[in-house]
Amino acid sequence: MSGADLWSLYRSFLAVMREGSLSRAAALLDLSQPTLGRHVEALEQALGGALLFTRHPRGLMPTENAHAILPHIEAMDAAADAALRAASAPASSLSGVVRIAASEVVGAEVLPGILAPLREAHPGLVFELALSSRAADLLRRDCDIAVRMVRPTQGSLVAVKAGTVKVALYAHRLYAARHGLPRTPDDLGAHALIGFDRADPFLARAAGALKLDRAMFALRVDNDLAALAALRAGFGIGACQQPIAARDADLLPVLPRVVAFDMEIWIVMHGALKRVARMAAVFDHLARQMRAYARGHSPERAG
Repeated sequence: MSGADLWSLYRSFLAVMREGSLSRAAALLDLSQPTLGRHVEALEQALGGALLFTRHPRGLMPTENAHAILPHIEAMDAAADAALRAASAPASSLSGVVRIAASEVVGAEVLPGILAPLREAHPGLVFELALSSRAADLLRRDCDIAVRMVRPTQGSLVAVKAGTVKVALYAHRLYAARHGLPRTPDDLGAHALIGFDRADPFLARAAGALKLDRAMFALRVDNDLAALAALRAGFGIGACQQPIAARDADLLPVLPRVVAFDMEIWIVMHGALKRVARMAAVFDHLARQMRAYARGHSPERAG
């Protein structure tokens, strides 16, 4: 079997792992379901007959064999995507594709205003945003540049600290009008709190410091954008980055002198990409603008 044929099987395997069913994976790849099923069977044969999936009423369940090969095939997929991005423009050109990883809130609330003027100045740039609470692996080239809220530890990465942003508690003016605001941390237990579902380590530590636990949350959600939307809707009291809350006069600080946590901002990329003009330009722009964001300044506007 040729390398190209194997890669086609790997892509089908990844789609099934990510979608959990042949039908959804087939739609994702624009293939027929029988074709995708044959791809899975062919890959199992190429791997010496190793069973990769078992059928279950809820869909296809990956076997231990599937989980064992998944990281290797994901690494191949990331490398293939990185190769396509690298080939999208000459290294000396301020054009081409740049893939940026960030949290959902930073990607939705902060990066658009930062990237717009850069794209206006260099219309050949194309941005891909990979938004997740999971840290992207830059060594594996899941992305080109990452905006991280924790200090990177891998030595081969180029990292610049763009500042520190405070995370504090807020409530919408409508909620405050209906229920008032707590005067002490002990009062929080009498309010509708917006918190995590499956504990985020940072939020779990912060909640623990306030003697809060999951059972006290009136809304439990691990999607930061959903939590922010609930806060803005007046559902209850929740955490928000101060520069984001400062844009909305209806968001009122809750216990500001008592409850506030510092979160570092780092701009990170693989050291080898500093030699690529568009990567270096985007990296420097992000570092400069995220510093301004951390100081509470709005991103520069296009035009």
